[in-house]
Amino acid sequence: MSDKSPKPQEPDTDLHEDPNEPAFDWMKPKTSSGASAATPATSATPATTATPATGQPESRADRKAAEAADVEAEPPLFADTLAGASTDKQPSHYSEPLPTSALQVRPPEDEVARRNAEREQAAKVKPIGPRIFQVMLAVFYPVILLVLAVRAVTSPLFLWVEYNRPGFPGDGYGFNTDDRMTYGSYAVDYLSNWAGPRYLGGLVNQDGAKLFKDSEVSHMADVKLVILSSFGAGLLLIILSIIAIMYLRKRSNGGVRRGLFAGSIVTLLIIIGLAVLAVLSWQQFFTEFHRIFFANGTWTFSLEDTLIRLFPGQFWVDAGIVIGALVFLAATVTFILTWPTRKRRGLASQQEPEQAETSAKQADEEPEAADIRQEATESRR
Repeated sequence: MSDKSPKPQEPDTDLHEDPNEPAFDWMKPKTSSGASAATPATSATPATTATPATGQPESRADRKAAEAADVEAEPPLFADTLAGASTDKQPSHYSEPLPTSALQVRPPEDEVARRNAEREQAAKVKPIGPRIFQVMLAVFYPVILLVLAVRAVTSPLFLWVEYNRPGFPGDGYGFNTDDRMTYGSYAVDYLSNWAGPRYLGGLVNQDGAKLFKDSEVSHMADVKLVILSSFGAGLLLIILSIIAIMYLRKRSNGGVRRGLFAGSIVTLLIIIGLAVLAVLSWQQFFTEFHRIFFANGTWTFSLEDTLIRLFPGQFWVDAGIVIGALVFLAATVTFILTWPTRKRRGLASQQEPEQAETSAKQADEEPEAADIRQEATESRR
């Protein structure tokens, strides 16, 4: 082929010209307006590339944007729930009343008064436990005082005071004060120990004869049974009273004081009544007392018997006076110490908080009243 022969013409292609093919658009940086940075915004080149017939985006970036728009447009799984929650948060002009809105309706005045009366009555009703222990304490207290007074009399100290006091009758059958103190101490000790009848039955006089007859020893055994039983009962009542006091101190404010106060009143009434009977007829009183605890014929002796020589009639009169005086003194002191004064009842301590609350309410009401007066004045103006 010669040089003059015409050369085949190649297609008119410019390698440096941007063919604006969709396949290369994804390589161009995007601007804020969505167009590529390489393509000027005011490009005069007409868009020669048409969209495909299927209506899909021309470039890969456009396809990704369309896919993202489809994902965002897809409703969430719990769209109804979220929509309901959003509507609840919005203010509404109408709200359906709740089922408990009827509780806000105030009942009639009669019903309110009835409920208040029942509430006050229930508050005034006290539990039965403290009352029972108060009654127990009031009943046990006189018996305990009486047992303690008897224990004070059945002691060698009282025996020594009685034998050595002026005016005490002597023994016309030969016992002096020392003999009485010695033999009488045996009799008093026998009443409070655990020895048998031989403790007194084995005693002999200076001439070798038995000091106490069998009838006297038998009577002293009966007296010992009564004395020990009373001491045991008194000890049991003391333990129960301590339990009652501990219970009342925890469960009832002032319960111990009320129980002892009632017990002191009962004790004073009993002692005064017994004292009147003893003064009116001591012999009858002494006889009836022995009939209660001993069988007839077991407690009467002659003037020559050792029990009468050691414990004459004056001894029992003095013993009764001492027992009554001790019980009366203890009950009187208890009565004075447990008298229901305002301070002991706690009324003063209750009035102070009430007065403080009243003053606080008045102080709170004064600013409110001043504000009300000020508002009234401004409204008049």
